[in-house]
Amino acid sequence: MHHLPEPSPSPASVTRSGPLTWVQQWHWFEHTIPAPRRVNPTPLADHCHVPPPATVADVHRALASLTARHEALRTTVDPLRPIQHVHRADWAPLPVDCVDVPAADADTLEAATAALAALPIDPERNPPWRARVLLVAGAPRAVLVAAHHIVIDGWGLAVLIGQLHDQLRGEPAPAEAPVHPLDMAAAQHPGHARAAERAWLTRLASNPTGVLGPFGGTEKGVGRHRLQHRSVDAYDDLDRVARRHRVSPEVVMLAALAHDVATRTGEHRFLASVVVSNRARAALRSSIGVRALTVPVQIDLRPGAAFGEVVASVAAASAAAYRHGQWCPAELVAAQARMDRRRGVVTVPTIEYNCYAWPRDYLVPAYNSPPDGPATWISSAPDEPCDTLYLDLSRDAGVVTLDVTVGDHLLDTEQAMALPVRLCGLLRAVAEGAECRVPAHPLTPAAAGWWRAPQGWVCLPEVEGVLRGHPGVLDVTVTPSGDTAGEGEEPHLVVHARVAPDVTSDDLHGHVLDRLGEVPGLVAPRRYVLSPAGLESGRSPTATGGAGTPSRPHLTGPERALAAAVAAVGPGGGSFDSLAAVDMNRCLADHGVTLVAVPRLLALLHQSGFTGIASDELAGTASLGRLAAALEPLPPRAPRGGETSP
Repeated sequence: MHHLPEPSPSPASVTRSGPLTWVQQWHWFEHTIPAPRRVNPTPLADHCHVPPPATVADVHRALASLTARHEALRTTVDPLRPIQHVHRADWAPLPVDCVDVPAADADTLEAATAALAALPIDPERNPPWRARVLLVAGAPRAVLVAAHHIVIDGWGLAVLIGQLHDQLRGEPAPAEAPVHPLDMAAAQHPGHARAAERAWLTRLASNPTGVLGPFGGTEKGVGRHRLQHRSVDAYDDLDRVARRHRVSPEVVMLAALAHDVATRTGEHRFLASVVVSNRARAALRSSIGVRALTVPVQIDLRPGAAFGEVVASVAAASAAAYRHGQWCPAELVAAQARMDRRRGVVTVPTIEYNCYAWPRDYLVPAYNSPPDGPATWISSAPDEPCDTLYLDLSRDAGVVTLDVTVGDHLLDTEQAMALPVRLCGLLRAVAEGAECRVPAHPLTPAAAGWWRAPQGWVCLPEVEGVLRGHPGVLDVTVTPSGDTAGEGEEPHLVVHARVAPDVTSDDLHGHVLDRLGEVPGLVAPRRYVLSPAGLESGRSPTATGGAGTPSRPHLTGPERALAAAVAAVGPGGGSFDSLAAVDMNRCLADHGVTLVAVPRLLALLHQSGFTGIASDELAGTASLGRLAAALEPLPPRAPRGGETSP
């Protein structure tokens, strides 16, 4: 967000206000990230058919009734603080329009839903949703609904669409009253939040990440694949396995994915970031507000374990993750970032697993298959690499749908297409009675140039390339410690570098730390052997890195502006002591600034006359000094009429 936000809506229409829940805070933060770099689609969109003999007036009455029933449909959010405001039911006109189409077939609905989803929704000043009625020869045939993710989640949109269709059929509304996120804010117990943070930081501290990196993909992948696979047979297989082990089909599919990762990589302990609906209680099932949450599930598999044991392990880990995952994610993310910076590694979840497929029905078929068999679509785009394997699962009308999003450098096109087919094949084998034991060793060799570090897989050429980018570095060789590791030490990387006389190991260590979040397969080496230019390697004294760099004050104008903004939004509240404590060699999380403060920090920078950094850059491990170097003065505004430039 690189502009000063306008004032919030008039309080005259507000019936109540309160904090965003921590689930909403993540989407609120994500709202400040430039659209091409967002993980979650905003807005969400879906549609339902209009049953005859319902009219356009009936659609308007149903939407007005739903607006009065669901506070989420009349909620706005504050641009600078994690606050939401609920308005009166009549505070704004219904955001509904009508469009004439020649037919309401599947292709038309797909294109129209995508077009509606592409329209911006401003959740700070307007209703957080919009609807469009498709008319064929003047009669309504379908209603499309788009909603902003800050206020309505994917499950909530499905509930809303279902209730809209029920009302158009003349069925009564559910008896229970819907629950708004404001009603849930009081349930966030600070003691539980601190306990959850400690529990998860302990578990994540020794959790390997990035396990897919060295086992597939192109050498220099530059795009991502979005693939959709549908299988009728897998629907029955999934149900059979779920009933046999008395777990949900979603747990079975996650277990199948975990089994596949272990089989492919030989890793038996890794992280899955799992999206759950968080609607276990009956009172929440008719709520359309943001309840879905992402929880870190740490997968631990025993080599040789049969698939039934894998299912039980994944089910237990998922239950533990759900219990711990409900409290204060902004603080957890900031604390984890501090821990990662000390370790010299950025934790990227190996798997992002969502039990509600999104996006759906928008991919162009590459080839067709029989109507009663699987159908696969594939699309590749030259956008930013995707460092995580995303798998979305949905089960609709007797068909299992798997949506896969993965970067070229992790899985190439053929490997990405093979993944869902392999998962469905595993389900068939298990359904027919096979044990499908977890292999003790990988069945696919690692790619050349990768090395297994305690923090995860490391791409040695990438580490060398980053170090060569530091001024004064003339030549670099990166090798694993091997026999040079001391007694009791974990294996680590050793950098042999020929450098200019003024370059130190601390300089190189800080340089790598600043780029951890940018380059896949990068960790900060723990040992640097430096040879000044003009001397042969090994003739100079050695220096070891890893202790971090000394504190550096803010010196330039952009650094002073950024330091003042950090002090203002940090725990010190803008006092002189907090400003003096801002270290330009450390990242934002090191100063105790959480994600929900990022929009206000950017606004303060804007007020100081600077722009040029995005909110997601602040959430990483880049030092404040590096961020300040990217700041640019705001361009002067051209005068209009009698106005003068500021």
